Amino acid sequence: MPAKQMTSKERVLTAIRHQTPDRVPIDYSANAGIDGQLKEHFGLKPNDSVGIRQALNVDFIQLNPAYTGPRLHPELPGRNVHPYWGIRTCWVEHGSGGYWDYCDFPLKDADIDTVEKWPMPSPDDYDYKGFAETVKAHADFCVMTGSQGMGDIINKGGMFRTPEQVLLDLVTEDPAFLRLTDRRMDIDLETMRRSIEAAREGIDMVYMGEDLGTQKSPMISLDLFRRVIRPRLQRVVDVAKSFDLPVMIHSCGSSSWAFDDFIEMGIEVVDTLQPEATNMAPAYLKDKFGDRLAFHGSISTAGPVTFGTPEDVRNEVRETLGIMMPGGGYCLSPTHLLQDNSPMENVLALYEAAMEHGAY
Repeated sequence: MPAKQMTSKERVLTAIRHQTPDRVPIDYSANAGIDGQLKEHFGLKPNDSVGIRQALNVDFIQLNPAYTGPRLHPELPGRNVHPYWGIRTCWVEHGSGGYWDYCDFPLKDADIDTVEKWPMPSPDDYDYKGFAETVKAHADFCVMTGSQGMGDIINKGGMFRTPEQVLLDLVTEDPAFLRLTDRRMDIDLETMRRSIEAAREGIDMVYMGEDLGTQKSPMISLDLFRRVIRPRLQRVVDVAKSFDLPVMIHSCGSSSWAFDDFIEMGIEVVDTLQPEATNMAPAYLKDKFGDRLAFHGSISTAGPVTFGTPEDVRNEVRETLGIMMPGGGYCLSPTHLLQDNSPMENVLALYEAAMEHGAY
C-alpha cells in the first residue's frame, strides 16, 4: 500500500506505469446538460470546470491553447460553423435535450485543388503564453494536451466529407482526402509542439484519437490501418516522445484488434473501452493486454449509468475495479461524455463508488 496520499499527477503517472497508486485515478467528461445539473447540485458556477472536478475527486484536466486568429469561415443561418476549420453542425432535438450534429459536409466532393484552397488556421494564431499560464494554474491536476480529435483521420475526416465517403477515400487512397488529412495534421502537430514547448514542465500526457471499430467488429482492415492510418498517427506519438511524454489514444467501439500496433507505436494508454463492444470487456482487455497497456474508461455511458439504478451503477463500478485495478494500469472514466439521459443520481453514484472501492 502506498505510504502517503498522492497528488493527481503522481496518482495517474504511477497507475499508467503499472505501479500501485494510493487509489484509482478518476476522470470526468460530460455534455453541457448533465454538466450543468451537476454544477448546480454542488452550488458551482456554470463555467467552474475546476470546481466540478474537485467535487467529484477527478485527477485529469485537458488543456489546449486558445485560438486568437481571425474567423476564416463565415457564419450561416441555422448552422454552427467552426470559425477556423469550417466544419458545420445543426441542432437536433431529442427526448432529454439536444446536440449539435454534423451536417452539410463542405468538402464531400472536393478535389485536391479545393482542399488546398480551403482556409485553415496557422499555428501562429494560438496563445501559447496564455496556455503556459493556464497550465501552471492547473498544476494540481494531471494535465493532458491534445484531444480525442488529435490525429483522428476517420472521425474528423467524416465531418468534412461524410463518414461513408471517408471509408471510400481510405480504400482508394483518394488524393484529395489524404491531402486534407495531412494539411490538418501538419497544423495540429506544429500547434501541439509549440504548446508543449511553452508549458513543458506542466504537461503530463498527450491525448490523441482514432475511432477504429463498430460495436461488433473492426471498421477497417488491419492492412488498411497499417498502410494509411498508422504512419500518420505515428507522427503524433513521435512528437510526444520527443518531449518524453506518455500518450493516451481514444478509440471507440471494437478496437482491441489494433492494440498490438498501438504498443509497437509507443502508446501507453488506451481510452474509451466500451465494455459491450466485441473483445472490449474489462476481463478480456486485462488478460490480453494488461501487462503492456494501461486503460482509461470501461464505465459505459450506454449501460447502468444511463439505464440502471444507482445501485446498478455502484455494482458496475465495483466489478470493473475488481478486474482492472490489480497491479495498477487503470484509470476509471466514463466511456464517452456523460449524456443528458443519465440521471444525476446515477452519475453521483459512479463517482461515490469510485472513491469507496478504488483505494488500494
